Amino acid sequence: MREAALFGALAAAVAGWTVAADAAPVPAQMLDKPAAKLQGLDKITARTSTFTLAVGETRTFGSLRITLRACRENPPVETPESAAFLEVVEVKPGEQEEAAFSGWMFASSPALSAMEHPIYDVWVLSCGSP
Repeated sequence: MREAALFGALAAAVAGWTVAADAAPVPAQMLDKPAAKLQGLDKITARTSTFTLAVGETRTFGSLRITLRACRENPPVETPESAAFLEVVEVKPGEQEEAAFSGWMFASSPALSAMEHPIYDVWVLSCGSP
């Protein structure tokens, strides 16, 4: 009997977690924007570069080829957040291309979904116009 009550309480708690998780904005619930403002860091020279990419555009940063697939931000009534879906490929002369990153990056939490690379860092600053 106690096990059934404990299971019922646990099931109610898990159901509450599911509702709370569903309330958080996900990229599909955000507004599409035509471009993203990104920043890159060359860890060897300590130089940063800020650049804007339109959705579908590809830009070279060092040995990286960065393609923006989507950029979305929260509606104005929500907490500010920008998220960009990036595909990053490393191109080394004489070698085959190697995927360095593919996924969503979030402006407010760059470490949440960061690109792991020994020489370069790339992160999202905002979404907007090209």
